[in-house]
Amino acid sequence: MDVEKLLPQKTGAIEGIVDTGLVVIAHFKNPAQEVAFDFLSSVLSWERRCLIPTSAFLGAYHIMTRYLGVEKVAAQMALSRSLMSQSPALHGEISPDLARGSLSYASGYDVESWDGYILSLAKVVRAPVIYTVDRELARKVKDLVVHNPIPPEIFDQYNRWLREKLTSSSEGEQGL
Repeated sequence: MDVEKLLPQKTGAIEGIVDTGLVVIAHFKNPAQEVAFDFLSSVLSWERRCLIPTSAFLGAYHIMTRYLGVEKVAAQMALSRSLMSQSPALHGEISPDLARGSLSYASGYDVESWDGYILSLAKVVRAPVIYTVDRELARKVKDLVVHNPIPPEIFDQYNRWLREKLTSSSEGEQGL
């Protein structure tokens, strides 16, 4: 599906919601970093009118340091630079109503509560697109467009790289 056809045309409306995975990929060295960084930069500069929940940066830190082996200070500094942009794209509020909606969507779609949150936020701000690398979310959600802005060949290269990285790090841990 051509995402561009669904986007508001210079109306000031919100185009989409950015999920944690894209924040992760944009903030550490990997084969898809440049594409993810360019996408995220266009969002933070408000060229693309998308919202990024600030809690996505907290999740990104956890994923980067716990699962991907990114050094803690490096992750903190990279993510903090983006947060210091003070971009209008950074969305910090999780109201009780938004949290309730998040739980309803999580239950209804059988997804994680975080995914329920981005679905709820998209519905509240009337954003037609969720930008994510989560293939499962794309399979489960039919009433919004779920789109990976990383071209398939680059995303495949990233996934191969990630499998190799995770395999070699788990082999190293077994030797300890």
